[in-house]
Amino acid sequence: MKEFTNKGSPVLELRGVSCRRPGAPAPAISGVTLRVERGEWLCLAGRNGSGKSTLIRLMAGLLSPSEGDIFVGGERFAGEDGDRLRSRIGVLFSEPDDQFIGQTVADDIAFGLENLCLSREEMDGRIDRVAGMLGIGRLLGRHPSTLSGGQKQLAALAAVLAMEPDILLLDEPGSMLDDRSREMLRSAVARLHATGRYTIVQATHDPEDMLAAGRLAMMSGGRLLAAGRPEALLADEKLAAECRLETPFVLAFCREMARLGFGIGDHLDERKAVEALWAYASRTS
Repeated sequence: MKEFTNKGSPVLELRGVSCRRPGAPAPAISGVTLRVERGEWLCLAGRNGSGKSTLIRLMAGLLSPSEGDIFVGGERFAGEDGDRLRSRIGVLFSEPDDQFIGQTVADDIAFGLENLCLSREEMDGRIDRVAGMLGIGRLLGRHPSTLSGGQKQLAALAAVLAMEPDILLLDEPGSMLDDRSREMLRSAVARLHATGRYTIVQATHDPEDMLAAGRLAMMSGGRLLAAGRPEALLADEKLAAECRLETPFVLAFCREMARLGFGIGDHLDERKAVEALWAYASRTS
């Protein structure tokens, strides 16, 4: 397996982790070793059933490995230590409605904070802060059912952020959204990453998410096949086919142009593809 290396201390580390569900004919996760560095944005990619959502749940402590160990900040994520370390981790799932329990967005964000026995002043400060970070201040008084899909996901993310985790685990958060809402959520995640405060691990099918992240880990059949720069891995046709990943639109366009006899090279960035197309036109005109 091709692996990204970094000499810093990983904030999350999996060592030989496997996970077998009761009665399942094969492990959902098999022998995964992976380091996630502090402040990194890592995307997990693969077809349905590849194991990426199971891996998110293992990282969150919602499942326990049948083999191997998971470490958070260098400490083993198990037993009493696991309960303490879990407070560092926030999880956002694909269906935001499953995470709503309040009558308003503000109530929903406050629910977890009430369990921390915070003062009303501290709770209000956190609610205003995360709403400002995500641009949803105007939604605080609304019932979650009145929100659009993208607004619901941002509200659910706000409730996660209010608990002040430093590790965000996102399990296909855009899979139930339309293109506009997915872009809105992707922009919000990019802003969070840019603060340097959060380590983000995101399971996704969306090539745009993968390209926005700093690193990509590609999975198939519960195994980690490769990890590295998204541009390099998504351009690997054999690897993308094994993981059954959709070819990014710009790259697919470049390859179709090559098939038609217009060799502009492989590009994943739209601007570079346009520049290559103009350069090709100027050479042949």
